Amino acid sequence: MSGHSMENKEIVDARRRHLLCSGALLGALPLASGSAGAASQTSPASQVSTALPVAPVGVTPAALARDNAYWNAVAAQYDITDEVILLDNAYWGSMSKLVLADYQQQLAMVNRGNAWYGRVRFPAEFETARKRTAEALGVHHDEIVLTRGATEALQVLIAGYQRLNPGDSVLYADIDYDNMITTMRWLKQRRGVNVVEINMPEPFTYDAVVAAYVAAMDQHPRLKLMLLTHVNHRNGMVLPVAHIARLARERGIDVIVDTAHGFGQLDMRIPDLQADFVGINLHKWIGAPVGVGAVYIKRGRVRDIAPYLGEPDGDDISTRVHTGTLNFAAYLSLPKALDLHAAIGVANKQARLQYLRNRWVEGARQIKGVAVLASSDARLSSAISAFRLKGKTRAEDTTGLATQLALQHGVFTVPRNGLVSGSCIRVTPGIFTPESHIDALLAAMQKVTAA
Repeated sequence: MSGHSMENKEIVDARRRHLLCSGALLGALPLASGSAGAASQTSPASQVSTALPVAPVGVTPAALARDNAYWNAVAAQYDITDEVILLDNAYWGSMSKLVLADYQQQLAMVNRGNAWYGRVRFPAEFETARKRTAEALGVHHDEIVLTRGATEALQVLIAGYQRLNPGDSVLYADIDYDNMITTMRWLKQRRGVNVVEINMPEPFTYDAVVAAYVAAMDQHPRLKLMLLTHVNHRNGMVLPVAHIARLARERGIDVIVDTAHGFGQLDMRIPDLQADFVGINLHKWIGAPVGVGAVYIKRGRVRDIAPYLGEPDGDDISTRVHTGTLNFAAYLSLPKALDLHAAIGVANKQARLQYLRNRWVEGARQIKGVAVLASSDARLSSAISAFRLKGKTRAEDTTGLATQLALQHGVFTVPRNGLVSGSCIRVTPGIFTPESHIDALLAAMQKVTAA
């Protein structure tokens, strides 16, 4: 065996030992417990720069998206693993060094203050975080309540929705998040409703997607509630939520919107969705500590969501969620995450993520044997997109390919199941992702298709 081949084998073996700690690669892929991760390398709070990478004035988002010097400065705000090329940034968003340092300080302060802090000072500081979040969302502070994530927020809305009678219908689609699909199905036994599932067309177009929902509304006259996923976690399609919500409203149908992957990466605020009920994630594209989300209920609609397990009824949105003892520090650090988000600018974030997404999507379209699950319509495009090898639609096909990309090429992606058309591999850059990582993905795709 040549020295070069021996070296490649050693690299692959090292990755295999590091990544296969527990047998199953994808769905697990745990890091070795002794590896040097971000926690061991994080600088003390006193050593973390408080300067934010403010976007230059007078530069359009499209132009700034290609300014690698600026985005290198943004990337310097983060401590990201170099064990793999990380292209699964839709799981959750890494905290910046500044947010992480603040979180660690807050955690120590809360731990020291214990009940004295929790009972005396925390309520007012929690309310400050809530108001800051409402400003970022573009809503009144009494229209949101903070949660532990979008899953909790959406389960509160779906399970608590009170305007259903036996024989009514509710609707979800194949692109919706698994836990939300489960909760929608649960309404059949809970409320005695009929559960309707529709499938999105593939390849998808704006008109075809809207038509699929219109057809369902026409076919089910007792349809009362629809789940709409703003940006789905499977292929990243941006649903024309506002368009569909307006059509639903004309028919007396309410919508619950899942914007876990929308808010923070798309240049929008909650009123743009034209929906009265929204579940929000703040630890994905905002980069708050893990375990932070929000429920939005428009003023005047709170009583349409049941109080939480016997809480008093009324117009106070806080009675719709009860999380028990909170991770105090996570909420206290939320304003720091919002500061960085504002300094970079959501339009600039969206443009950069779209630029990176288009770089790999357009490159992958030129690779023989690759099927890209993405639209060229910017209205339907997000940071998330997906692909599969043509004809390889089984879960084991995409798991095997993702394993190969990780072990042999050091490119970490994730398989997603649930689309009617079959399994796919999701690719998601972050705002700290360099162009070279996108090019490495394309090179790896070239090699696996040529093998």
